[in-house]
Amino acid sequence: MNEISAASSLASLPSNSLLLIVDDMPENLSMLGELLQDAGYRVRVANSGRLALRHAAQEPRPDLILLDVMMPGMDGYEVLRRLRQQPATRDIPVIFLTALDDARDEERGLETGAADYIAKPVRPAVVLARVRSQLLVKQAQDWLRNENSVLEAEVARRMGENEQIQAVSIRALAHLAEIRDPETGNHILRTQNYVRLLATLLAGHPRFTGTLVEPYLEMLVRSAPLHDIGKVGVPDNILLKPGPLAPEEWVIMKTHARLGSDAIDLAERDIERPVEFLSLAKEIAHWHHERWDGSGYPDGLAGDAIPVSARIMALADVFDAIISPRVYKPPIPLEDAVAIIAAERGRQFDPDVTEAFLSNFSAFAAIAETHRDHG
Repeated sequence: MNEISAASSLASLPSNSLLLIVDDMPENLSMLGELLQDAGYRVRVANSGRLALRHAAQEPRPDLILLDVMMPGMDGYEVLRRLRQQPATRDIPVIFLTALDDARDEERGLETGAADYIAKPVRPAVVLARVRSQLLVKQAQDWLRNENSVLEAEVARRMGENEQIQAVSIRALAHLAEIRDPETGNHILRTQNYVRLLATLLAGHPRFTGTLVEPYLEMLVRSAPLHDIGKVGVPDNILLKPGPLAPEEWVIMKTHARLGSDAIDLAERDIERPVEFLSLAKEIAHWHHERWDGSGYPDGLAGDAIPVSARIMALADVFDAIISPRVYKPPIPLEDAVAIIAAERGRQFDPDVTEAFLSNFSAFAAIAETHRDHG
């Protein structure tokens, strides 16, 4: 809706607005009811606070409530307080009607949440003007609320589309490495799920609570498939060699860590502002072959100097490599894989990351089975 049509809509107040009049005096109910019905409004009446609360909650709900302050049993202040406590009635505007004409009484009414305050005896022209004014305000607020809902839905839809595009782009880039090394099969899917499980398990650990929070955890999982993107830069005769690599070939193979992070770094330079998942993807690609004891590559980082993302990815990647078949080795049974990982606690892997894996091994084995390679 544009500004002109919005202004036109607000100016043409519906004459069939529903008003609830609350007063313990029958003559006041009768007088106000006739006045407002003659003005084209629909009217509902209540002669007590409890009945007012019941009418206010019924569909269709009133667009405005004219509420007497001085009533036996439950006064207007208490009625308004209860109206504001309930989601269904908290936004209904209330005009207080009262014989109390002290400025402090009016101040109390407005502080309690009343939209307006009319002193008795009421003057018909004043009542009609105040009612129309408050209905116009409510109509404007309702319009803004609806517009905000539409905008929020559109923002959510576009964010969802962006996330889908992002996920597809990541998977497409990750498959470049898979195409170069077809034996990895579902490696990307398995390691991504291992990373999610490890990060979730570690989120409550004192060493990781400051890091493994949303949305970091989700960004970590989203970035995991890019850990071996640098393999696209490794020659086929080395990447696909069906046997052990010679020392000079191993030197070239290890360059894939830096090649991957460099490729992501170049992609980052083409955008105006940093993208968090790309920063994590760069960390993972660069340092997921570092070792806890400092003997890894490419930079020989040790202990907590290795980013948390890379430490989690390291264990997930090695576990999957151990249990998966390769041209140069058969798959290692799960029970033997557990022993291998356990032996590397505090050497290749962060001790607490290793403990999370070992303590929940059955869940990791289930992921491996669910996404195992066929054929």
